Amino acid sequence: MTELTETQRDFREGMSRLGAAVNLITTDGPAGKHGLVASAVCSVTDHPPTLLVCINKSAYAHDKFVENGVLAVNVLAAEHQELSGRFARYVEGVDRFAYGDWVTEATGAPLLSDANVAFDCRISGRQEEGTHSVFFCQVEAVRLASEARHGLVWFSRDYHHLVTGSR
Repeated sequence: MTELTETQRDFREGMSRLGAAVNLITTDGPAGKHGLVASAVCSVTDHPPTLLVCINKSAYAHDKFVENGVLAVNVLAAEHQELSGRFARYVEGVDRFAYGDWVTEATGAPLLSDANVAFDCRISGRQEEGTHSVFFCQVEAVRLASEARHGLVWFSRDYHHLVTGSR
């Protein structure tokens, strides 16, 4: 592996200071059921409803998302921290979907039934940039929790709980 430049080291440190929601990105289809954790997710537009999801091309499931052509973005609540840890590490032969309660909707991608929100998507485009693929994902269904719970965020290389405030 090539040694990082000073700019790359500073970039990584700077990005660790950009808090982001923790999401389980899941898929199912011809390539099977797979999932991983990602914080690089954001809204693109609401017409049509579209998200972007960045996945490292070296991730074990990257090509499975491409082959299946669908994915779900499951936005985690604070109580999902342990589940996130299970999906963050790939271990051969371990069924990470044995943990949590999973349902499906339009695309067949696994949706975590108690996620703060789950977006069920078809992959409509992909752009390669450096080490990652940027997936453009048209939302076909949205599953909202009955009420927003404390969020789970990744900040400064650790989990933190985002407390909901009173209005």
